[in-house]
Amino acid sequence: MHKPKSLTLKLGLAVLTQSLAANLVIAQTPAARPAPPTRDPHTPGYVKARELPDGSVPPAAVDGNFIVGPTHQPAPEMAAHEGVPQGVVTEFTMSSVDSKIYPGIARDAGTFGTPDMNDSAKLVVTTSHPAPYTRHVAVYVPRQYAPGTSAPFIVGADGPDRLLFAALDNLIAEHRVPVIIAISIGNGSGDAQGSERGLEYDTMSGLYAEFVEKEVLPLVEQKCHVKLTKDPNGRATMGTSSGGSCALSMAWYHPELYHRVLTFSGTYVNQQWPSNPQTPHGAWEYHEKLIPNSPRKPIRIWLEVGDTDLFNPNAMRDGMHDWVVANENMARVLAAKHYRYQFVFVRNSKHGDRPTKQELLPEALEYIWQGYPHGK
Repeated sequence: MHKPKSLTLKLGLAVLTQSLAANLVIAQTPAARPAPPTRDPHTPGYVKARELPDGSVPPAAVDGNFIVGPTHQPAPEMAAHEGVPQGVVTEFTMSSVDSKIYPGIARDAGTFGTPDMNDSAKLVVTTSHPAPYTRHVAVYVPRQYAPGTSAPFIVGADGPDRLLFAALDNLIAEHRVPVIIAISIGNGSGDAQGSERGLEYDTMSGLYAEFVEKEVLPLVEQKCHVKLTKDPNGRATMGTSSGGSCALSMAWYHPELYHRVLTFSGTYVNQQWPSNPQTPHGAWEYHEKLIPNSPRKPIRIWLEVGDTDLFNPNAMRDGMHDWVVANENMARVLAAKHYRYQFVFVRNSKHGDRPTKQELLPEALEYIWQGYPHGK
């Protein structure tokens, strides 16, 4: 028995429509990430680095490239010690409805994006839209802070960061860093292209630093009854992954505000969205063009990467999504431009690795605050 042509056509169109819809969903849904390969720090093309005995960390007063691992124990400074004053942590939230800079976006759950057919360096995201958010802020004020005085501080991404607060208790008590206020700012939700977090952290501009300056720091001073220094030499930024590249962007685009940067697994790769013709390769541009082709800026930077850090974590195959190569390149161009920097390649360490941070954070903080008076 033959079906009428009209019914056959309708069935065919229905199948085609379902197929196209299914393909669109597949294209927008992130594929499972393969496990990153283990990279050898002595790979040809990587920077020459000093390999330290297992269990050692780099000296805080020495610039250059270091290799640590493969075992990782928390530094003694990461634990509370009897008799050491503990800072006071004040927490509050910020709403998108109160922000003139970041009113909020979100990408639909279960979707990602597709590479631009005409440019593999671009990701097309069709499922991002305005959306509200609430962000969490935690502010650590050391017991040693003298009310009314102008204090140095560090701004951290993806907060609250309890590890940072623990380390500062001990480092401040030992006079290894200044009496620092730590401002740990939560992101506006989501991750990567099309999300609020991606917009804040991966955009190549000074906008996030301006958001912190205009909308966060005044609240910190008001709610915590502190005074924050205006001296860029007394201001630091830090972050992990995209929070790390954001930390550098704060100082790079606003060196009049920040001179010290600390990054774990920095996302110096092509994550920017929407695309910007001035920096079409996102944070990959830092080591590709920006640092090599710009006068040296007054920035001291500490950076780290793990041997199994991320490698092509999404649908893009643009040659600009290897976190290890990106950080190796950063070390190379920083050295060539005579920056004060320390780069640590970590064996047996993944992206944003907590054991690595527990081992290295105290030394990293001490390194980036070199040269700043802290009452020794």
